Amino acid sequence: MKYDLVVIGAGIQGAGVAQAAAAAGYSVLVVEKTAPAAGTSSKSSKLIHGGLRYLESAQFGLVHESLHERALLLRLAPELVKLKPLHIPVYEDSTRSPLTIRAGLSLYAFLAGLNKDSLFRQLPKEQWSGLDGLRQDNLKAVFRYYEAQTDDAALTRAVLQSAVLLGADLMMPARFISAERNGQCCKVEIETGNKHESVSCRALVNCAGPWVQEVLAKVTPALPSPGVELVQGSHLLLPPLLDQYFYLEAPSDKRAVFVLPWEGQLLVGTTEKVHQGAPEKAICSGEEREYLLATLRHYFPNLAIPEGQVETFAGLRVLPKSEKQAFSRPREVMFAVDNEAHPRVLSVMGGKLTTYRATAEQALQRLMPSLPTKERRADTALVSLLPVH
Repeated sequence: MKYDLVVIGAGIQGAGVAQAAAAAGYSVLVVEKTAPAAGTSSKSSKLIHGGLRYLESAQFGLVHESLHERALLLRLAPELVKLKPLHIPVYEDSTRSPLTIRAGLSLYAFLAGLNKDSLFRQLPKEQWSGLDGLRQDNLKAVFRYYEAQTDDAALTRAVLQSAVLLGADLMMPARFISAERNGQCCKVEIETGNKHESVSCRALVNCAGPWVQEVLAKVTPALPSPGVELVQGSHLLLPPLLDQYFYLEAPSDKRAVFVLPWEGQLLVGTTEKVHQGAPEKAICSGEEREYLLATLRHYFPNLAIPEGQVETFAGLRVLPKSEKQAFSRPREVMFAVDNEAHPRVLSVMGGKLTTYRATAEQALQRLMPSLPTKERRADTALVSLLPVH
């Protein structure tokens, strides 16, 4: 078989690239070794958000893009993406003053286009007691603004289903064995069950997430290894102890921690810790668990946390290698191609759940020199996303 594109990995980035390519009229094959969203795409904080905290590091382009994509997803996937009110409490010892938070939320609203979804308000003091037992001593202000929440795995399945309906082929479960690139195409070897298949493509798109280096190592002639590392983000799942949504500052290191009702449970996350070893071995450490529980106890001192009912999960982000703490590294997606003039292999690294569609369009743009002109079938900014039942 010959395809325009072979995409390795059916996480949100792989599903997004397959959808964008199929919509643009290209023939696409997606190769997934286990199931859609089996890795990082089912282990996120479940938020479709603009990235309020990225304003501090002046990542205005990323925030603007994220807010634009959030608005699109609220429209295209109303059953999967829903707005929720988040509360930001500000205390005497908080890193940011009420004035700073107000300024940040005002800029956030401006970048969102000042639409109804970007509205925020400062809650009057008489409403603070209704905030699920939130700690009141030294509390100076509480802000309420809106973000969108989703089931990340369900959203990934919906995007992949859209890609298939637009004409993409899917091999799953299937294992990528190797790829040999030459000036004209890539020859890709795939294993499905006991069968061995060879396909050729004009371009191979590596969307393997935490396994991105593993896939690159199987491409010949050899390609340089990108300067990235894996950063683990762990979350807790508890019984539904709170009804409201909070954006908190961890007391120990002042990092952002979300506390969110989700699917009949309470989700608390996330952490940031460099991960060594195989991606599939990522698990929430005892230290991360205690860090998140300590944050929850700090803000909700009267909460009875049932120790035996604390579940955990951990996902891995691909971030640029740096001496900086993970929290302060840029979150823009990274692309690596084997040849700018005629790319045969493109690796998509990092990126956000929220901006998967924009990332996919950027990936296609990078591959254009190697792709023929085709008649467009659809525009992903107009294609509805429906839950897969």
